Amino acid sequence: MDAVAYVRVSSKAQTHAMQKAALEQAAKARGDTIATWYSDKLTGATMARPGLERLRADARAGKVRRAYVYRLDRLTRSGIRDTLEVIDELRAHGCEVRTVSDGFDLNGPAAEVVLAVLSWAAKMERIAINERIAAARARVEAEGGRWGRPRVMDERQVKRAAALRRKGRSVRAIAAELGIPPATVGRAVARV
Repeated sequence: MDAVAYVRVSSKAQTHAMQKAALEQAAKARGDTIATWYSDKLTGATMARPGLERLRADARAGKVRRAYVYRLDRLTRSGIRDTLEVIDELRAHGCEVRTVSDGFDLNGPAAEVVLAVLSWAAKMERIAINERIAAARARVEAEGGRWGRPRVMDERQVKRAAALRRKGRSVRAIAAELGIPPATVGRAVARV
């Protein structure tokens, strides 16, 4: 049977490779071929994700009979209601959902309980991750550090760019001289 698969990671730096390999292997073991891939690089805390929206639309159009996901939390991490909504919508349109890593069958009499528990656990994991990030940020800032990506321009470069700008040089010319993107130079001199 031709099937589809949905993969999701939370950040641009992550890849879908591990999930895709596991899904292809699981589908093959069940005699399925994954014909269509839906993917997102966005948090599972929001339901507004282009890949998920396309999967749901295709299911509503009757184009999806079986959908594979690595784990249920790849669909959503926003809680029981959203997870049940997505699963119920897919099922209502004749789509069977298979997870390969959760270790539970999402069909049968206990399916609703399993879905609720897995959804709750995914939301709690997302909350715990956010708490750890907030604690790490507070610690770094308390120690006098800076949170976030490293700055492209150091203080010396910012001062030089500001001085050149005061002399009438264009942002583009300053950027070319310093070897830094014009948008970065523009933001830096605007703050000075």
